[in-house]
Amino acid sequence: MIDLQKIRGKSIKEIFSIAASRYSYWLSFILLLVIAVIVNPQFLAWSNLTNQFVQGAVVGICAMGMSLVISAGMIDLSVGSAAALISGLGITVLNSTHSIALTLLFSLAAGLASGIINGLLVTKGRIAPFILTLATMAALRSVINQLGQGGPFTVARDMYQNFRNISAGSWFFIPNLMLFFILITIITALLMSKTKFGVYVYAVGSNQQAARLSGVNVDNVKIRIFAYAGLLYGLAAFLLASRLTSIQAASAGSGYEMDAIAAVAIGGTAMEGGRGKIIGTFLGVLMLRIISTVLIMANVPPFLNGLVQGIIIIIAVLAQNKRNSAK
Repeated sequence: MIDLQKIRGKSIKEIFSIAASRYSYWLSFILLLVIAVIVNPQFLAWSNLTNQFVQGAVVGICAMGMSLVISAGMIDLSVGSAAALISGLGITVLNSTHSIALTLLFSLAAGLASGIINGLLVTKGRIAPFILTLATMAALRSVINQLGQGGPFTVARDMYQNFRNISAGSWFFIPNLMLFFILITIITALLMSKTKFGVYVYAVGSNQQAARLSGVNVDNVKIRIFAYAGLLYGLAAFLLASRLTSIQAASAGSGYEMDAIAAVAIGGTAMEGGRGKIIGTFLGVLMLRIISTVLIMANVPPFLNGLVQGIIIIIAVLAQNKRNSAK
């Protein structure tokens, strides 16, 4: 909500400027929806709207973890490689045990373990998050390429339908992937807005030294951030395996880190840390999907999606810098 004290005595133009700055992600989302409808009047059909959620759900879950990482002034470039490796190993576990429950537990545990390791290396090893996750991105991708030996990890035929139904199924006409994405968004939003942990995350991102002097265990907070993010990467990997049922070692999860960072940036989270908007990240994921869909409908080559995302990140950061300098 807008602070009434800040708008008291302001002109209509100034009030609009404050509202536009604070809720820019909502305005951008609505504007994109209008553009999409202009390009394709059937865009708001239920089947198409749910498809946007389905297409963006796996990356969206990863983006929720990335929101915490960036809000704390860090970065994680290992998202895609972690999702690919856990997905491939998860399919191996599924084919060996014929148990979807064990596969889910393995995926969550693997994601949690990778997150804790990242957190420990950042805090105890004093390795910069950018350097560390750049290294783990390359390392994890190398591992899955070695395990896959150039071939895919494929779900066994007798488990195919049941496993596929997890991501392809629906509940009261709402796709399961859409429900997973919304549920994780709600949980993350509550975690960041209703718990001390959320306050600590923003405190660490705003000023680590001040947070430490205030009695916050900064290292512990960072480890918990990476652990939560890793847990979400594990869930995303499980859903990715269910959706694709065949994981290509070299390409699975490729670009997820770019998508997640872009969603966080255009959703209003400060890239330098200290401020974050979970609902903004949620809308950011959907905005990326809408942009991709509009580009396809406009016959723009799909290879240019990366260019568009790069421009979006630059514009989002420039807008943040302008807002910060105006304060």
